[in-house]
Amino acid sequence: MDRIQTVVLGAGVVGLAVARQLALEGREVLLLESADAFGTGTSSRNSEVIHAGIYYPEGSFKAKLCVHGRKLLYSYCQERHIPHKQCGKLIVATSASQVAQLASIQAKADANGVLGADQLSLLSATQAQAMEPALQCEAALWSPGTGIIDSHALMLSYLGDFENAGGMLALNSQFLSAQVVHEAGQTQFIVRTADGTELLADQVINSTGLIAPQVARQFAGSNLAQLPLAYYAKGNYFSLTGRSPFSRLIYPVPEAAGLGVHLTLDMAGQAKFGPDVEWVESPDDLSVNPSRGDAFYAEVRKYWPGLKDGALMPSYAGIRPKINAPHEKAADFCIIGPASHGVPGLVHLLGIESPGLTSSLAIANEVLQALKH
Repeated sequence: MDRIQTVVLGAGVVGLAVARQLALEGREVLLLESADAFGTGTSSRNSEVIHAGIYYPEGSFKAKLCVHGRKLLYSYCQERHIPHKQCGKLIVATSASQVAQLASIQAKADANGVLGADQLSLLSATQAQAMEPALQCEAALWSPGTGIIDSHALMLSYLGDFENAGGMLALNSQFLSAQVVHEAGQTQFIVRTADGTELLADQVINSTGLIAPQVARQFAGSNLAQLPLAYYAKGNYFSLTGRSPFSRLIYPVPEAAGLGVHLTLDMAGQAKFGPDVEWVESPDDLSVNPSRGDAFYAEVRKYWPGLKDGALMPSYAGIRPKINAPHEKAADFCIIGPASHGVPGLVHLLGIESPGLTSSLAIANEVLQALKH
């Protein structure tokens, strides 16, 4: 049986960030990925937005790790020349009844530490339209700290750091099961992959995204009582044909399970709309139903009445790795380490949806701390 100090399961953006951090700390790290390339799941099917940390409950992992992670991420991108842009975003109230919600969003952002140069400011309709003439709204919040990023370039950089520090990436290596072994006062893990490989590891980090709750239940000999269930909220995207009239991101006031049908931009300035919220049974349900575009037109025209018929094309879909049911309040990131389950060297990362990409470097630091308990 091959021995390895640390095994990280899942080579999405968070798994890569975690593996990178552990390798930089001097650990011998093997990163196992079931697909034939890194970052092919949720990490490549999102809005590629660097979030400011606005909407999350005060004191939550999402709030703390997003605010801290954003600062780390901007610094990292500047150091490594990773394509990104701090373009900012407008959160728009499109009806009088929504204007009052802007104040509560601003207060939540302040409580989360989105302050200083990144602090949100309340704009009148006139002020918002001076920034974006095509916009229609009653009022808006300006978030200067929000940005966009080339997520593939980011993951490639994380991988480069990881491999330069001696880490190894094993593709086409599907996790099958694990056994917790206690011998001579030491806890280790027998990790099995689908091809019959068995590894003896001192530490295992489960960063398998959509299937992380399922993977966590395959650790025989660990406490499975506190593990949440997996739910899947698909987000469909539609792209805009032609040039975007906006140079900043436009978000409506948030709705249940998501942030509404918002307008985001890629690094080339191409606009896309989404994601919406469609609860599905399978994480493999990635088709975009063109008929959902009808609802997109109605929602987008609330803040951009100039959107022409036929201008939206079905683009792609991503799945949010939810750990709350559709009728339940949105769950926080669930980081379960030795301090809570009592197994030294084991960390499960569950429900790492948005703002997971923004928080990736901060999550890696959190895992490092969790392993010390």
